Amino acid sequence: MRKSLRLRDWQRAQELVRRWEAEGQQIEKPKPLAVKEACDRFLVDAEARSLREPTLYKYRLLFRQFQDFAKQHGHAYITDFDVDTVRRFRASWPNKNIAARKKLEAFRAFFRFVHESGWIPTNPATYLKPPRITEPPTAPVTREEFASILQACDIYPDKQNAIRLRALVFLLRYSGLRIRDAVTLSRNRIQGDKLFLYTAKTGTAVYCPLPPFVIEALKAIPATTYFFWTGL
Repeated sequence: MRKSLRLRDWQRAQELVRRWEAEGQQIEKPKPLAVKEACDRFLVDAEARSLREPTLYKYRLLFRQFQDFAKQHGHAYITDFDVDTVRRFRASWPNKNIAARKKLEAFRAFFRFVHESGWIPTNPATYLKPPRITEPPTAPVTREEFASILQACDIYPDKQNAIRLRALVFLLRYSGLRIRDAVTLSRNRIQGDKLFLYTAKTGTAVYCPLPPFVIEALKAIPATTYFFWTGL
């Protein structure tokens, strides 16, 4: 145990320690950090580092599962988690392939933060091996499949939503946006015949030209702040 004696004289310090040992005095141990508090402190640090909201959401979801597991198995403190315990927590995940790998990376980042903060003597998550990925690569949509998707949009019963679906399919096909970014696209991102965006890593402004029929499909959607989203 380490505790400052508030002395500069080595001999006096030695005498004080021997007197404590003779009297059987115990040095007060620091109280271990609770699991929830460790998670909360990590989130505060993550927000201070300006991590993106989707990343923060994934951490919050992971921590809810982590705290539920800790409560279920009686692990109140972060020091209760050793290698075997974190392995059992990882075994409870329903995630597979890339999702499991990404979740493990987040879990390792959390325990690395906990270890570097001095709340645990060793990092048990470093011994967790990444899962084997067996997911086959995603093949691009063929011309025939794309035509079938457009035909399905045309015969969609709700004609108002059919217009939105057709525009969304065109936008995904010719912009390369992820579906989350596509469905939350605001109208001010379309400037002329170009899609205005910022790159995720560097924040650089870029323009993606869109074919005229994609612009026309987007303009056919009733005027709102967003093309496909309510904003709520």
